[in-house]
Amino acid sequence: MEKQYGNIPKLGFGLMRLPMNGGDVDIDQTKQMVDMFLEAGFTYFDTAYGYLEGKSEAAVKEALVNRYPRDRFLLATKLPAWDGVKDAEEAKAMFETSLERTGAGYFDFYLLHNLGEHRTQAFDDFGIWEFLAEKKAQGLIRNLGFSFHDKADLLDEILTAHPEMDFVQLQINYADWDNPTIESRLCYETARKHGKEIIIMEPVKGGNLAVLPEKLEDIFKAVNPDASVSSWAIRYAASLEGIITVLSGMSDISQMKDNLSYMKEFKPLSEEEREAVQKVQKALSKIPTVPCTACAYCMKGCPENIAIYGTFQAVNMLNIYGNMESASGSYTWNTEGHGWNKASECIECGKCEEVCPQHIHIREELKKAAGIFEA
Repeated sequence: MEKQYGNIPKLGFGLMRLPMNGGDVDIDQTKQMVDMFLEAGFTYFDTAYGYLEGKSEAAVKEALVNRYPRDRFLLATKLPAWDGVKDAEEAKAMFETSLERTGAGYFDFYLLHNLGEHRTQAFDDFGIWEFLAEKKAQGLIRNLGFSFHDKADLLDEILTAHPEMDFVQLQINYADWDNPTIESRLCYETARKHGKEIIIMEPVKGGNLAVLPEKLEDIFKAVNPDASVSSWAIRYAASLEGIITVLSGMSDISQMKDNLSYMKEFKPLSEEEREAVQKVQKALSKIPTVPCTACAYCMKGCPENIAIYGTFQAVNMLNIYGNMESASGSYTWNTEGHGWNKASECIECGKCEEVCPQHIHIREELKKAAGIFEA
């Protein structure tokens, strides 16, 4: 039976992009943001074992846990069993480390972090599903779920194998709704089919939907000239059915103020506003991109193990949003972050082009990508 989380406000404070002062978290500004968030009636805070190399969880203790009663807020964190972990003992120790760092006593929401691709196997190999079920039985976890970055078919497999999960956390935004690489809509529909409520991450697509080409911003301004561009993305996500909360990774007070201004008295998108979003979606889809559908046929026979579709994903991000920092980060994650080689390693054998259903000139596109991201 589906659980209900209707009393949780629809804005969550994502603690991955906290304000920094050199290499340390700007704790004074973080405290101000925590205060503003709670005073506005919001309660959900989201961190993870690996955020800011552990500094995020430590900041939670100093800015939140040590300053407010435990029943005043909801805290979520995550366990990345795939991240350089050598055995089950090391993976399970992450849970205790997070408890110690945050000082929270228990976690309202706890997640197996970033399931998908090769990463899911680590949770199976190390017995993390069973381990966390024990922690839940002990009262150290109130709600147990997982975050997910992959296709809907795999999400369906995981939820079929683990119906005990209370919720799922998915990347959902209007730009990725029908993106064949992300499959936001299909993943959303899969989770709902399994009766799971959803926490939304990346509603602004890593900041890419905070600034759009002028012609697209004008579509939104014609309906509401005072609303920030990012507000459209967050309200779009929060307007979906079955949503627990929408995470926003706020990194300064101005972003906090903006989010609170329209989420404190949250109203779902009106019909006119939905039509504006649809116009922007349609316009985004018309921007020239590499027509890759992420089928990965090209990579199966690549002798150099090039991250072909991951490279094209980064190129398309740059073409559509013009955000070089975000696109470069995507390129690094899709190559080095997944153990694949970069575009410059291509030996131009042509095997990829022989099997590409979209007939992409892959060798030429990889040369262009290397020039962009590796120059």
